Amino acid sequence: MDIKTASALRRLRLVSAPEAVSFILLLVCSVLKRTTDFNGVPVMGAIHGILFVLYVLFWADAWNRAKWPLKTAALYFVLSVLPTGGFFAERRLKREAEDAVIASRARREGVVNA
Repeated sequence: MDIKTASALRRLRLVSAPEAVSFILLLVCSVLKRTTDFNGVPVMGAIHGILFVLYVLFWADAWNRAKWPLKTAALYFVLSVLPTGGFFAERRLKREAEDAVIASRARREGVVNA
């Protein structure tokens, strides 16, 4: 994996958890808006909107650079629209990055899978 691909995956990973948190907080604010006098939806809506747009941009870049199959790319996109999906995306991206580092070290050291 080259440095640009690793950077694209890292950016996506770093935005996925905050995007999930903002989604959950937006849902909480929506409930509070309808049940109390508190209205945090305009602020949380803007924050979540920015984070969601960043997630989609970083997702598209990671898909392009990592050459994911359509199924993998679709999974990461679907995870972005689920309230806790960003946490699962972050965990999978971390595992994918660790596997890529291990494979890169093995190639560099000349270790061949038997």
